[in-house]
Amino acid sequence: MTPPSPDPPGSPQLTNGNVRRVVRAPDPVLSRPASEVDPTDPQIVQLAADLLATMRVSPGCVGLAAPQVGVSAQVFVVDVTGHPKATTVHGAVALCNARIVAASRWRVGREGCMSVPDLTGDVKRAGRLEVEAVSPGTGEPIRLTTEAFEARALQHEIDHCAGLLFLDRVAGAHAVHARKVYL
Repeated sequence: MTPPSPDPPGSPQLTNGNVRRVVRAPDPVLSRPASEVDPTDPQIVQLAADLLATMRVSPGCVGLAAPQVGVSAQVFVVDVTGHPKATTVHGAVALCNARIVAASRWRVGREGCMSVPDLTGDVKRAGRLEVEAVSPGTGEPIRLTTEAFEARALQHEIDHCAGLLFLDRVAGAHAVHARKVYL
């Protein structure tokens, strides 16, 4: 397991974020594919910092994508540090224009979402994942290889950037559940 880092690697400028309001389904920004971004644009760097700040003040939140704060941009953050289901942990990760390049070990798992706060669902996701992206601020290429819960979190946020919610991935109504625990 990789030790967590307090801020995304190579992105010290992500420390001064503002907490933003999280939009909820059926807001149209959640259902349209987001635009690719220039990771060195100061507005994108600020957006990544804001996503990180918003995620950190939201109990139980392990990831947040720009569409969830009303911005149609391919930017998201993930941090599964300390989560009981996490086996692979890269700490706080901020990514722009992320793409899955390899996926394997598919299995079903329960997911929830801040943009769909009253429901959870059983979603089939890759248990092993390779992602290519760029770092906000530096524009440096990033290649992450991860497994299990962290892989699920990355796929969930990549879906947000593609205009998909976890509800779009469930096998049917039988796989959607009322949330029992609110964090």
